[in-house]
Amino acid sequence: MSASGVKKVVLAYSGGLDTSIILKWLQEEYGCEVVTFTADIGQGEEVEPARAKAQAAGVKEIYIDDLTEEFARDFVFPMFRANAIYEGEYLLGTSIARPLITKRLIEIAKETGADAISHGATGKGNDQVRFELGAYALMPDVKIIAPWREWDLLSREKLMKYAEEHGIPVEMKRKGKSPYSMDANLLHISYEGYDLEDPWCEPSEEMWRWSVSPEAAPDKPTYIELTFEKGDVTAIDGVVMSPATVMTELNRIGGANGIGRDDIVENRYVGMKSRGCYETPGGTILLKAHRAIESLTLDRESAHLKDELMPKYAELVYNGYWWSPEREMLQAAIDQTQDVVNGVVRLKLYKGGIMVVGRKSETHSLFDESIATFEDDAGAYDQKDAGGFIKLNALRLRVAARRRNS
Repeated sequence: MSASGVKKVVLAYSGGLDTSIILKWLQEEYGCEVVTFTADIGQGEEVEPARAKAQAAGVKEIYIDDLTEEFARDFVFPMFRANAIYEGEYLLGTSIARPLITKRLIEIAKETGADAISHGATGKGNDQVRFELGAYALMPDVKIIAPWREWDLLSREKLMKYAEEHGIPVEMKRKGKSPYSMDANLLHISYEGYDLEDPWCEPSEEMWRWSVSPEAAPDKPTYIELTFEKGDVTAIDGVVMSPATVMTELNRIGGANGIGRDDIVENRYVGMKSRGCYETPGGTILLKAHRAIESLTLDRESAHLKDELMPKYAELVYNGYWWSPEREMLQAAIDQTQDVVNGVVRLKLYKGGIMVVGRKSETHSLFDESIATFEDDAGAYDQKDAGGFIKLNALRLRVAARRRNS
């Protein structure tokens, strides 16, 4: 065992420069065995090259897992049942991926007998909080090594020098490679850094990867129909799909129609404001459609209570409390409401916009045409009753007005 007491650590490993340096740093500074874990959560990049890089670094236990279906089914879909959106704009694409990665890190730590985990999140960001809160919730005595909070390699120059001194291959930037710090998964792709650090600077068109600009989107609208079962999309245009396939297809359709771009200044949990740009085409469509089917099938008070709870739920996800009892409590309440959220929503997509143009539920619609009609309702609703209803609700207002006027 090393002097640090750590004999084996599981590293969340992408194979990029930062985590490759972390791998070597752990071996040197902690004198321990390193197990690497690389997750495929739909980021759209090859993950297998990470295996060769880990092997070259002397790693004996290498985990590369396809988690796309689990990610969509057990994390993205439950979050969208809540209609979760942080600070009115952010669809939580990075936030929701962290609990799954953490869960698998802890599982691997237990499988391999490791006594520590490590991640590449910096000491300024939200991800360190998300990874570590989740890890402690799942394995309370685990040791967590966060190199960015320990080492002095706090600049790109120092990282490059360390890589050179230790023989770590550095892939030179290819022509056309993005200068932004990017994070992608099945739900979104985020962009930070470079010229985005000036919140007045408009992002260049070349930055966006998943979507065309609204101006360049087709001049003809695209219509799609989404089938919901218990709050989750199970089919697009009548074709039954798995959760991951639903997200992939919605990303494709939405991106082709210029949907899902956001430019946001958000409040990080660690205290600072951060400007980021996001592409979430599939999630933007999903949120619009889910609220549409709920408008038809949810009781008014249930729907309003859900809307009151949503900001708290979104904050819990953003801040890293996915594995907390309060998030699980809210999830149970939200999921109970979704038993009736069944039906079909028809959407019109056009140049960055989404319009709901139809919704129906054969089994759970609460829309009663005989009551809602402006025509003769044949006694289904007595309009005279509204007078008493209004007077009762106005009673306190009238009492207060009399006191003011007396």
